[in-house]
Amino acid sequence: MADRGARRTHRRRVAGVAWHLTLSVVTLTMIFPVLWGVLTSFKPTNEIYSLSPFSASPTLEHYAHAISDWPVGQLIGNTFVMAAGVALGQLAIAILGAFALAFFAPSARGLILTLLTISLAIPPQALIIPQFLLTAKLGWLNSDLGLIVPQLGASALAVLLLLQHVDALPPSLLNAARLDGTRPREVLWSIVLPALRPAIAAVTILVFITTWNEYLWPLLVAPRQIDTTVQIGLRQFETAEGTNFGGLLAAATLTSLPILVVYLVASRRITDAFLQSGIK
Repeated sequence: MADRGARRTHRRRVAGVAWHLTLSVVTLTMIFPVLWGVLTSFKPTNEIYSLSPFSASPTLEHYAHAISDWPVGQLIGNTFVMAAGVALGQLAIAILGAFALAFFAPSARGLILTLLTISLAIPPQALIIPQFLLTAKLGWLNSDLGLIVPQLGASALAVLLLLQHVDALPPSLLNAARLDGTRPREVLWSIVLPALRPAIAAVTILVFITTWNEYLWPLLVAPRQIDTTVQIGLRQFETAEGTNFGGLLAAATLTSLPILVVYLVASRRITDAFLQSGIK
């Protein structure tokens, strides 16, 4: 019996080591292009196409060009307004939707959850033409409203994520609130929201990061440089003479810093929120 237990423990350790090695290889494979791009942004122009990831004479000329000749501050500001607006809007919809499903509509819950799940399977590109026509008719092109409001329709995932956390609350809390005649607004404010703080932070950050990286919708509704976002502004480095890869990579690195800082600061909250909800 002792030998059998030792062999089982050994197999588990070998399996654990193999699994972590596999994850490490996958992680390095995903990170490698990003690291290569960052390192290339420090190369002089004549070394951009060098196969070596490191430069013999690193330079900041591409960053100087991106900061002086490219409206980095304005584009980051536009992108931040769009991402923050969409994140806060989807969060408000998700909180109210999840609370309503748990507190008011238990009988219709199955149907609504089915519809929300089906909506996740619809490609956003399938709806982009009617969304664009409606946005143009409302006069929202090249405006914050045009960038933010249509993207609030993609709140199904946020609703489902928060609903997992609302369902994890002790049923006795909501039942006691019902029996005591507590108004739903007070239940939401005093019981549900304090318990959902980690989940709210995680959903906000996830939506913020996703919206920050959005490309197609800003390209359609805000193509002007003064109104557009960083993803569209990076096209400025593509000219008729060719692409300025050094400036492009430097600008991409600069515009990735804010979102990287946000994720690093809040990564633990995201992980904790998913673990608490039981989502894997």
